[in-house]
Amino acid sequence: MELILWIGFYFLTFYAFLPALISRIFGYKVFMNGKSADGISLTFDDGPDPEYTPKLLDLLKRNGAKGTFFVVGENAEKYPDIVARIHEEGHVLGIHNYVHHMNWFMRPSTVKRQIRQTSDVIERITGSKPKYYRPPWGIVNVFDYSRLGHLQIVLWTSLFGDWKKRLGADKLYRRMRRKLKPGQVFLLHDCGSTFGADRDAPENTIEAVGRILDDGRKLGYRFIGIDEMIEVTEGAKRKGASRAEDAKAERTASVGLFKKIVIGLWMLWEKLFHVVFRLRPIGDARFFNYRIRKYSGVELNLQNGRTLKSGDRIMEIHFENRMLVEIGMKSKTSLQLAIRIIREMERVLPDMARELAVYPGGGEVKALYGVSMIHRGGESLGFEMFDLPKGLFAWSTNLYLRFMIRVVHPSGNKRVREHGESLNPRMLIMERDTLLKWADESRTVRRVGRERAAVKAEEGGGRKRSADSDTESSEGSSGEFEEKTVGKLV
Repeated sequence: MELILWIGFYFLTFYAFLPALISRIFGYKVFMNGKSADGISLTFDDGPDPEYTPKLLDLLKRNGAKGTFFVVGENAEKYPDIVARIHEEGHVLGIHNYVHHMNWFMRPSTVKRQIRQTSDVIERITGSKPKYYRPPWGIVNVFDYSRLGHLQIVLWTSLFGDWKKRLGADKLYRRMRRKLKPGQVFLLHDCGSTFGADRDAPENTIEAVGRILDDGRKLGYRFIGIDEMIEVTEGAKRKGASRAEDAKAERTASVGLFKKIVIGLWMLWEKLFHVVFRLRPIGDARFFNYRIRKYSGVELNLQNGRTLKSGDRIMEIHFENRMLVEIGMKSKTSLQLAIRIIREMERVLPDMARELAVYPGGGEVKALYGVSMIHRGGESLGFEMFDLPKGLFAWSTNLYLRFMIRVVHPSGNKRVREHGESLNPRMLIMERDTLLKWADESRTVRRVGRERAAVKAEEGGGRKRSADSDTESSEGSSGEFEEKTVGKLV
Protein backbone atom coordinates (compact mmCIF):
# COMPACT_ATOMS: atom_id res chain seq x y z
CA MET A 1 0.00 0.00 0.00
CA GLU A 2 2.84 2.38 0.85
CA LEU A 3 4.43 1.74 -2.55
CA ILE A 4 1.16 2.65 -4.27
CA LEU A 5 0.97 5.87 -2.25
CA TRP A 6 4.57 6.74 -3.15
CA ILE A 7 3.91 6.22 -6.86
CA GLY A 8 0.67 8.23 -6.68
CA PHE A 9 2.33 11.09 -4.85
CA TYR A 10 5.23 11.17 -7.30
CA PHE A 11 2.81 11.45 -10.23
CA LEU A 12 0.67 14.14 -8.63
CA THR A 13 3.75 16.01 -7.49
CA PHE A 14 5.26 16.07 -10.95
CA TYR A 15 2.08 17.05 -12.79
CA ALA A 16 0.50 19.49 -10.36
CA PHE A 17 1.99 20.20 -6.94
CA LEU A 18 5.59 20.69 -8.00
CA PRO A 19 4.93 23.29 -10.72
CA ALA A 20 2.77 25.31 -8.31
CA LEU A 21 5.41 25.12 -5.60
CA ILE A 22 8.25 26.10 -7.91
CA SER A 23 6.24 28.99 -9.31
CA ARG A 24 5.28 30.40 -5.92
CA ILE A 25 8.62 29.89 -4.11
CA PHE A 26 11.15 30.47 -6.86
CA GLY A 27 9.20 32.51 -9.41
CA TYR A 28 10.10 30.04 -12.16
CA LYS A 29 8.67 31.30 -15.49
CA VAL A 30 6.19 33.57 -13.71
CA PHE A 31 6.13 37.24 -12.74
CA MET A 32 4.95 38.05 -9.24
CA ASN A 33 7.10 40.79 -7.73
CA GLY A 34 8.28 44.05 -9.32
CA LYS A 35 11.28 46.33 -8.85
CA SER A 36 9.63 49.66 -9.55
CA ALA A 37 10.78 52.60 -7.44
CA ASP A 38 7.26 54.03 -7.10
CA GLY A 39 4.86 51.72 -8.96
CA ILE A 40 2.21 49.33 -7.60
CA SER A 41 0.09 47.02 -9.76
CA LEU A 42 -3.56 46.42 -8.87
CA THR A 43 -4.82 43.28 -10.60
CA PHE A 44 -8.44 42.09 -10.69
CA ASP A 45 -9.62 38.55 -11.41
CA ASP A 46 -12.84 36.76 -12.46
CA GLY A 47 -14.67 39.59 -14.27
CA PRO A 48 -15.99 41.38 -16.07
CA ASP A 49 -19.04 41.83 -13.85
CA PRO A 50 -21.91 44.01 -15.10
CA GLU A 51 -22.38 45.70 -11.70
CA TYR A 52 -18.97 45.98 -10.09
CA THR A 53 -16.47 46.26 -12.93
CA PRO A 54 -17.93 49.58 -14.23
CA LYS A 55 -17.85 51.01 -10.68
CA LEU A 56 -14.23 49.97 -10.34
CA LEU A 57 -13.37 51.52 -13.71
CA ASP A 58 -15.00 54.78 -12.62
CA LEU A 59 -12.91 54.76 -9.45
CA LEU A 60 -9.66 54.13 -11.30
CA LYS A 61 -10.46 56.84 -13.84
CA ARG A 62 -11.12 59.45 -11.15
CA ASN A 63 -7.74 58.70 -9.59
CA GLY A 64 -5.73 58.43 -12.80
CA ALA A 65 -4.79 54.84 -11.92
CA LYS A 66 -4.23 51.92 -14.25
CA GLY A 67 -5.18 48.36 -13.43
CA THR A 68 -4.85 44.88 -14.90
CA PHE A 69 -7.95 42.74 -15.47
CA PHE A 70 -7.62 38.97 -15.87
CA VAL A 71 -10.98 38.15 -17.41
CA VAL A 72 -12.86 34.87 -17.60
CA GLY A 73 -13.63 34.17 -21.27
CA GLU A 74 -17.31 33.33 -20.87
CA ASN A 75 -17.85 36.54 -18.88
CA ALA A 76 -16.01 38.56 -21.53
CA GLU A 77 -18.34 37.14 -24.19
CA LYS A 78 -21.39 38.14 -22.16
CA TYR A 79 -20.20 41.72 -21.54
CA PRO A 80 -18.09 42.83 -24.53
CA ASP A 81 -18.83 46.51 -23.89
CA ILE A 82 -17.11 46.33 -20.50
CA VAL A 83 -14.10 44.58 -22.01
CA ALA A 84 -13.91 47.26 -24.68
CA ARG A 85 -14.05 49.98 -22.02
CA ILE A 86 -11.23 48.36 -20.03
CA HIS A 87 -9.09 48.43 -23.16
CA GLU A 88 -10.05 51.95 -24.26
CA GLU A 89 -9.26 53.45 -20.85
CA GLY A 90 -5.70 52.14 -20.96
CA HIS A 91 -5.92 49.20 -18.60
CA VAL A 92 -4.28 45.83 -19.30
CA LEU A 93 -6.38 42.80 -20.26
CA GLY A 94 -5.19 39.30 -19.41
CA ILE A 95 -6.56 35.76 -19.63
CA HIS A 96 -8.06 33.87 -16.68
CA ASN A 97 -9.25 30.76 -18.60
CA TYR A 98 -12.55 30.54 -20.47
CA VAL A 99 -14.27 29.06 -17.42
CA HIS A 100 -12.97 29.37 -13.88
CA HIS A 101 -11.61 25.81 -13.54
CA MET A 102 -8.38 24.72 -11.86
CA ASN A 103 -5.61 23.63 -14.24
CA TRP A 104 -4.72 20.67 -12.03
CA PHE A 105 -7.96 18.94 -13.01
CA MET A 106 -7.78 19.61 -16.74
CA ARG A 107 -5.77 17.91 -19.43
CA PRO A 108 -3.06 20.00 -21.08
CA SER A 109 -5.07 20.18 -24.30
CA THR A 110 -8.10 21.46 -22.37
CA VAL A 111 -6.07 24.20 -20.70
CA LYS A 112 -4.64 25.23 -24.05
CA ARG A 113 -8.12 25.37 -25.58
CA GLN A 114 -9.44 27.49 -22.68
CA ILE A 115 -6.62 29.99 -23.14
CA ARG A 116 -7.06 30.15 -26.91
CA GLN A 117 -10.83 30.68 -26.60
CA THR A 118 -10.38 33.55 -24.18
CA SER A 119 -7.61 35.10 -26.25
CA ASP A 120 -9.86 34.99 -29.34
CA VAL A 121 -12.70 36.66 -27.44
CA ILE A 122 -10.48 39.51 -26.25
CA GLU A 123 -8.94 39.97 -29.70
CA ARG A 124 -12.36 40.15 -31.38
CA ILE A 125 -13.45 42.88 -28.97
CA THR A 126 -10.26 44.96 -28.76
CA GLY A 127 -8.32 44.06 -31.90
CA SER A 128 -5.29 43.09 -29.78
CA LYS A 129 -4.05 39.74 -28.53
CA PRO A 130 -3.55 39.56 -24.75
CA LYS A 131 0.00 38.96 -23.54
CA TYR A 132 -0.60 37.93 -19.95
CA TYR A 133 -2.15 34.88 -18.30
CA ARG A 134 -3.11 34.14 -14.72
CA PRO A 135 -4.39 30.60 -14.09
CA PRO A 136 -7.33 30.33 -11.67
CA TRP A 137 -6.06 30.20 -8.08
CA GLY A 138 -2.58 30.74 -9.53
CA ILE A 139 -2.22 27.01 -10.08
CA VAL A 140 -0.42 25.60 -13.11
CA ASN A 141 0.34 22.07 -14.26
CA VAL A 142 3.72 21.01 -15.59
CA PHE A 143 2.72 21.43 -19.26
CA ASP A 144 1.63 25.05 -18.84
CA TYR A 145 5.28 26.14 -18.84
CA SER A 146 5.81 24.99 -22.41
CA ARG A 147 2.37 25.38 -23.99
CA LEU A 148 1.52 29.03 -23.38
CA GLY A 149 3.41 30.40 -26.38
CA HIS A 150 3.80 34.17 -26.20
CA LEU A 151 1.95 34.54 -22.88
CA GLN A 152 3.64 35.64 -19.66
CA ILE A 153 2.26 33.93 -16.54
CA VAL A 154 1.50 36.54 -13.87
CA LEU A 155 0.92 35.62 -10.23
CA TRP A 156 1.00 38.11 -7.35
CA THR A 157 2.96 39.42 -4.42
CA SER A 158 0.01 39.78 -2.02
CA LEU A 159 -3.56 38.54 -1.82
CA PHE A 160 -6.11 39.45 0.80
CA GLY A 161 -9.13 37.12 0.75
CA ASP A 162 -11.38 39.81 -0.70
CA TRP A 163 -13.69 37.22 -2.27
CA LYS A 164 -15.46 36.83 1.10
CA LYS A 165 -18.06 39.41 2.07
CA ARG A 166 -17.60 38.89 5.81
CA LEU A 167 -14.02 40.20 5.62
CA GLY A 168 -15.41 43.73 5.47
CA ALA A 169 -14.00 46.81 3.79
CA ASP A 170 -12.13 48.05 6.88
CA LYS A 171 -10.25 44.83 7.50
CA LEU A 172 -9.49 44.47 3.79
CA TYR A 173 -8.13 48.01 3.70
CA ARG A 174 -5.88 47.38 6.69
CA ARG A 175 -4.47 44.26 5.07
CA MET A 176 -3.77 46.15 1.87
CA ARG A 177 -2.29 49.11 3.70
CA ARG A 178 0.29 46.93 5.40
CA LYS A 179 1.50 45.76 1.98
CA LEU A 180 1.39 49.14 0.28
CA LYS A 181 4.89 49.64 -1.12
CA PRO A 182 6.55 49.89 -4.54
CA GLY A 183 6.90 46.70 -6.57
CA GLN A 184 3.84 45.03 -5.10
CA VAL A 185 1.38 43.12 -7.30
CA PHE A 186 -1.99 43.05 -5.51
CA LEU A 187 -4.48 40.27 -6.27
CA LEU A 188 -8.09 41.48 -6.00
CA HIS A 189 -11.46 40.54 -7.51
CA ASP A 190 -14.08 42.53 -9.40
CA CYS A 191 -16.56 39.65 -9.61
CA GLY A 192 -18.10 37.46 -6.92
CA SER A 193 -19.90 34.89 -9.04
CA THR A 194 -17.19 32.20 -9.10
CA PHE A 195 -17.19 29.09 -6.92
CA GLY A 196 -16.32 29.87 -3.30
CA ALA A 197 -16.80 33.64 -3.64
CA ASP A 198 -19.58 35.83 -2.24
CA ARG A 199 -21.68 37.69 -4.80
CA ASP A 200 -21.42 41.10 -3.12
CA ALA A 201 -17.80 40.82 -1.92
CA PRO A 202 -16.55 43.28 -4.62
CA GLU A 203 -18.35 46.07 -2.74
CA ASN A 204 -15.68 45.77 -0.05
CA THR A 205 -12.95 45.65 -2.67
CA ILE A 206 -14.07 48.86 -4.36
CA GLU A 207 -14.33 50.72 -1.07
CA ALA A 208 -10.92 49.53 0.14
CA VAL A 209 -9.25 50.26 -3.21
CA GLY A 210 -10.57 53.83 -3.05
CA ARG A 211 -8.85 54.38 0.28
CA ILE A 212 -5.64 52.71 -0.95
CA LEU A 213 -5.57 54.99 -4.00
CA ASP A 214 -5.76 58.00 -1.69
CA ASP A 215 -2.97 56.70 0.52
CA GLY A 216 -0.79 55.84 -2.44
CA ARG A 217 -1.17 59.28 -3.97
CA LYS A 218 -0.15 60.94 -0.68
CA LEU A 219 2.93 58.71 -0.51
CA GLY A 220 3.95 59.55 -4.06
CA TYR A 221 3.17 56.11 -5.50
CA ARG A 222 1.77 55.38 -8.94
CA PHE A 223 -0.69 52.62 -9.79
CA ILE A 224 0.48 51.03 -13.03
CA GLY A 225 -0.50 48.18 -15.32
CA ILE A 226 1.33 44.89 -15.17
CA ASP A 227 2.92 45.64 -18.55
CA GLU A 228 4.74 48.69 -17.19
CA MET A 229 5.67 46.88 -13.99
CA ILE A 230 7.31 44.06 -15.94
CA GLU A 231 9.10 46.47 -18.26
CA VAL A 232 10.46 48.55 -15.38
CA THR A 233 11.52 45.42 -13.50
CA GLU A 234 13.44 44.00 -16.45
CA GLY A 235 15.13 47.35 -16.97
CA ALA A 236 16.18 47.52 -13.33
CA LYS A 237 17.67 44.05 -13.51
CA ARG A 238 19.66 44.92 -16.61
CA LYS A 239 20.88 48.18 -15.14
CA GLY A 240 21.91 46.67 -11.83
CA ALA A 241 24.13 43.92 -13.23
CA SER A 242 27.60 44.33 -14.71
CA ARG A 243 28.83 42.10 -17.51
CA ALA A 244 30.87 39.99 -15.10
CA GLU A 245 27.91 39.65 -12.75
CA ASP A 246 25.66 38.68 -15.65
CA ALA A 247 28.05 35.93 -16.70
CA LYS A 248 28.25 34.66 -13.15
CA ALA A 249 24.47 34.78 -12.77
CA GLU A 250 24.02 32.76 -15.94
CA ARG A 251 26.44 30.11 -14.74
CA THR A 252 24.75 30.00 -11.36
CA ALA A 253 21.27 29.86 -12.88
CA SER A 254 22.16 26.90 -15.06
CA VAL A 255 22.97 24.91 -11.93
CA GLY A 256 20.77 26.69 -9.45
CA LEU A 257 17.55 26.24 -11.38
CA PHE A 258 17.95 22.48 -11.49
CA LYS A 259 18.67 22.39 -7.78
CA LYS A 260 15.74 24.67 -7.05
CA ILE A 261 13.40 22.37 -8.95
CA VAL A 262 14.69 19.27 -7.21
CA ILE A 263 14.64 20.91 -3.78
CA GLY A 264 11.14 22.22 -4.44
CA LEU A 265 9.95 18.70 -5.27
CA TRP A 266 11.79 17.37 -2.26
CA MET A 267 10.26 19.89 0.17
CA LEU A 268 6.76 19.33 -1.16
CA TRP A 269 7.12 15.57 -1.02
CA GLU A 270 8.31 15.87 2.58
CA LYS A 271 5.23 17.88 3.58
CA LEU A 272 2.94 15.35 1.95
CA PHE A 273 4.84 12.46 3.53
CA HIS A 274 4.51 14.08 6.96
CA VAL A 275 0.74 14.35 6.58
CA VAL A 276 0.07 10.94 5.04
CA PHE A 277 2.34 8.96 7.35
CA ARG A 278 1.75 11.16 10.43
CA LEU A 279 5.34 11.97 11.28
CA ARG A 280 5.98 13.46 14.71
CA PRO A 281 8.71 16.02 15.48
CA ILE A 282 11.64 15.25 17.77
CA GLY A 283 13.17 17.84 20.11
CA ASP A 284 13.01 21.32 18.59
CA ALA A 285 11.63 19.82 15.33
CA ARG A 286 14.42 21.38 13.28
CA PHE A 287 16.23 18.23 12.21
CA PHE A 288 14.37 15.01 12.93
CA ASN A 289 10.91 13.47 12.81
CA TYR A 290 9.73 9.95 13.51
CA ARG A 291 6.88 7.51 13.19
CA ILE A 292 6.09 4.19 14.87
CA ARG A 293 5.43 1.38 12.42
CA LYS A 294 5.84 -2.35 11.93
CA TYR A 295 9.14 -3.59 10.58
CA SER A 296 8.66 -5.45 7.29
CA GLY A 297 12.19 -6.50 6.35
CA VAL A 298 14.30 -9.63 6.76
CA GLU A 299 15.08 -10.99 10.22
CA LEU A 300 18.13 -9.28 11.78
CA ASN A 301 20.33 -10.69 14.56
CA LEU A 302 21.39 -7.87 16.89
CA GLN A 303 24.58 -7.86 18.94
CA ASN A 304 22.78 -8.25 22.27
CA GLY A 305 21.47 -11.64 21.17
CA ARG A 306 18.01 -10.34 20.26
CA THR A 307 16.41 -10.44 16.86
CA LEU A 308 14.35 -7.95 14.88
CA LYS A 309 11.65 -9.77 12.93
CA SER A 310 9.01 -8.74 10.43
CA GLY A 311 6.00 -7.45 12.36
CA ASP A 312 8.03 -6.05 15.27
CA ARG A 313 7.33 -2.40 16.00
CA ILE A 314 10.11 0.11 15.28
CA MET A 315 10.69 3.83 15.76
CA GLU A 316 11.58 5.02 12.25
CA ILE A 317 13.58 8.25 12.09
CA HIS A 318 13.49 10.77 9.24
CA PHE A 319 15.86 13.68 8.70
CA GLU A 320 14.20 17.08 8.08
CA ASN A 321 15.11 17.66 4.45
CA ARG A 322 15.07 21.46 4.59
CA MET A 323 17.71 21.44 7.30
CA LEU A 324 19.75 18.92 5.35
CA VAL A 325 19.78 21.28 2.38
CA GLU A 326 20.92 24.16 4.59
CA ILE A 327 23.69 22.05 6.12
CA GLY A 328 24.79 20.82 2.70
CA MET A 329 24.91 24.30 1.22
CA LYS A 330 27.03 25.60 4.12
CA SER A 331 29.43 22.65 4.20
CA LYS A 332 32.58 23.06 2.14
CA THR A 333 33.45 19.36 2.15
CA SER A 334 31.73 16.03 2.59
CA LEU A 335 33.62 15.62 5.85
CA GLN A 336 32.00 18.72 7.32
CA LEU A 337 28.59 17.54 6.16
CA ALA A 338 29.01 14.14 7.79
CA ILE A 339 30.32 15.61 11.06
CA ARG A 340 27.35 17.96 11.31
CA ILE A 341 24.85 15.17 10.71
CA ILE A 342 26.47 12.91 13.32
CA ARG A 343 26.55 15.76 15.84
CA GLU A 344 22.89 16.57 15.26
CA MET A 345 22.02 12.90 15.66
CA GLU A 346 23.98 12.74 18.91
CA ARG A 347 22.23 15.89 20.14
CA VAL A 348 18.76 14.54 19.48
CA LEU A 349 19.17 10.94 20.71
CA PRO A 350 18.28 11.90 24.32
CA ASP A 351 15.04 13.45 23.02
CA MET A 352 14.29 10.29 21.05
CA ALA A 353 14.85 8.17 24.15
CA ARG A 354 12.53 10.31 26.25
CA GLU A 355 9.93 10.36 23.48
CA LEU A 356 9.96 6.56 23.25
CA ALA A 357 9.64 6.27 27.03
CA VAL A 358 6.38 8.25 27.11
CA TYR A 359 4.90 7.25 23.73
CA PRO A 360 1.64 5.28 24.11
CA GLY A 361 2.51 1.68 23.32
CA GLY A 362 6.20 2.57 23.19
CA GLY A 363 6.98 -0.48 25.29
CA GLU A 364 6.34 -2.63 22.22
CA VAL A 365 8.98 -0.83 20.12
CA LYS A 366 12.01 -3.07 19.57
CA ALA A 367 14.46 -0.66 17.91
CA LEU A 368 15.26 2.71 16.36
CA TYR A 369 15.47 2.35 12.57
CA GLY A 370 16.81 4.47 9.72
CA VAL A 371 18.41 4.16 6.29
CA SER A 372 21.82 5.75 5.71
CA MET A 373 24.88 5.94 3.52
CA ILE A 374 27.07 6.61 6.59
CA HIS A 375 28.74 3.26 7.15
CA ARG A 376 30.85 3.98 10.24
CA GLY A 377 29.85 7.28 11.78
CA GLY A 378 26.66 5.83 13.21
CA GLU A 379 28.44 2.99 15.02
CA SER A 380 30.04 5.47 17.43
CA LEU A 381 26.54 6.39 18.60
CA GLY A 382 25.43 2.81 19.23
CA PHE A 383 23.88 1.93 15.87
CA GLU A 384 24.40 -1.40 14.15
CA MET A 385 24.67 -1.52 10.34
CA PHE A 386 22.95 -3.98 8.03
CA ASP A 387 22.85 -4.22 4.25
CA LEU A 388 19.50 -3.62 2.61
CA PRO A 389 18.20 -6.89 1.10
CA LYS A 390 18.34 -6.80 -2.67
CA GLY A 391 15.05 -5.90 -4.29
CA LEU A 392 12.83 -3.02 -5.40
CA PHE A 393 13.09 -1.14 -2.11
CA ALA A 394 16.89 -1.32 -2.01
CA TRP A 395 17.13 -0.29 -5.66
CA SER A 396 14.73 2.67 -5.34
CA THR A 397 16.31 3.81 -2.06
CA ASN A 398 19.78 3.68 -3.60
CA LEU A 399 18.59 5.71 -6.58
CA TYR A 400 16.82 8.24 -4.33
CA LEU A 401 19.78 8.79 -2.01
CA ARG A 402 22.30 9.11 -4.86
CA PHE A 403 20.04 11.69 -6.42
CA MET A 404 19.90 13.67 -3.18
CA ILE A 405 23.68 13.51 -2.77
CA ARG A 406 24.01 15.12 -6.19
CA VAL A 407 21.89 18.01 -4.94
CA VAL A 408 23.06 18.44 -1.34
CA HIS A 409 26.64 17.17 -1.31
CA PRO A 410 29.28 19.91 -1.82
CA SER A 411 30.69 17.89 -4.74
CA GLY A 412 27.76 15.57 -5.29
CA ASN A 413 28.11 14.81 -8.99
CA LYS A 414 31.80 14.04 -8.62
CA ARG A 415 31.20 11.86 -5.55
CA VAL A 416 28.59 9.75 -7.31
CA ARG A 417 30.77 9.32 -10.42
CA GLU A 418 33.96 8.43 -8.58
CA HIS A 419 32.57 6.44 -5.65
CA GLY A 420 29.29 5.14 -7.01
CA GLU A 421 30.10 1.55 -6.11
CA SER A 422 30.65 2.38 -2.43
CA LEU A 423 27.60 4.61 -2.05
CA ASN A 424 25.17 1.94 -0.93
CA PRO A 425 22.46 2.71 1.62
CA ARG A 426 22.41 0.55 4.76
CA MET A 427 20.01 0.09 7.62
CA LEU A 428 20.93 1.68 10.94
CA ILE A 429 19.45 -0.19 13.88
CA MET A 430 19.71 0.84 17.52
CA GLU A 431 18.25 -1.68 19.93
CA ARG A 432 15.64 -0.31 22.34
CA ASP A 433 17.69 -0.64 25.55
CA THR A 434 20.65 1.14 23.93
CA LEU A 435 18.41 4.01 22.86
CA LEU A 436 16.84 4.38 26.31
CA LYS A 437 20.29 4.78 27.88
CA TRP A 438 20.56 8.09 26.02
CA ALA A 439 17.78 9.55 28.17
CA ASP A 440 20.30 10.60 30.84
CA GLU A 441 22.34 12.48 28.17
CA SER A 442 25.55 10.82 29.41
CA ARG A 443 28.45 10.10 27.10
CA THR A 444 28.53 6.44 28.22
CA VAL A 445 26.61 5.12 25.26
CA ARG A 446 28.77 6.91 22.75
CA ARG A 447 31.98 5.75 24.41
CA VAL A 448 30.76 2.15 24.37
CA GLY A 449 29.69 2.51 20.77
CA ARG A 450 33.00 4.07 19.79
CA GLU A 451 34.97 1.35 21.55
CA ARG A 452 32.90 -1.31 19.84
CA ALA A 453 33.47 0.34 16.45
CA ALA A 454 37.21 0.62 17.14
CA VAL A 455 37.50 -3.04 18.12
CA LYS A 456 35.61 -4.03 15.00
CA ALA A 457 37.93 -1.91 12.85
CA GLU A 458 40.98 -3.43 14.55
CA GLU A 459 39.72 -6.95 13.97
CA GLY A 460 39.35 -6.06 10.31
CA GLY A 461 42.89 -4.68 10.06
CA GLY A 462 41.86 -1.08 10.70
CA ARG A 463 43.44 1.48 13.06
CA LYS A 464 42.05 1.61 16.62
CA ARG A 465 40.94 5.05 17.67
CA SER A 466 41.05 6.63 21.13
CA ALA A 467 37.96 5.88 23.23
CA ASP A 468 38.05 9.22 24.99
CA SER A 469 38.71 11.63 22.13
CA ASP A 470 35.51 13.28 20.89
CA THR A 471 37.53 15.31 18.41
CA GLU A 472 39.15 12.27 16.90
CA SER A 473 35.82 10.46 16.82
CA SER A 474 33.93 13.15 14.97
CA GLU A 475 36.57 15.08 13.07
CA GLY A 476 39.19 12.58 12.00
CA SER A 477 39.94 12.63 8.32
CA SER A 478 40.43 8.90 7.71
CA GLY A 479 38.58 6.89 10.39
CA GLU A 480 34.86 6.91 10.97
CA PHE A 481 34.34 9.67 8.41
CA GLU A 482 36.24 8.10 5.53
CA GLU A 483 35.27 10.05 2.41
CA LYS A 484 33.66 7.18 0.54
CA THR A 485 31.29 6.46 3.45
CA VAL A 486 29.70 9.89 3.68
CA GLY A 487 25.99 10.17 2.91
CA LYS A 488 22.65 11.10 4.43
CA LEU A 489 20.27 9.91 7.12
CA VAL A 490 16.63 9.76 6.04
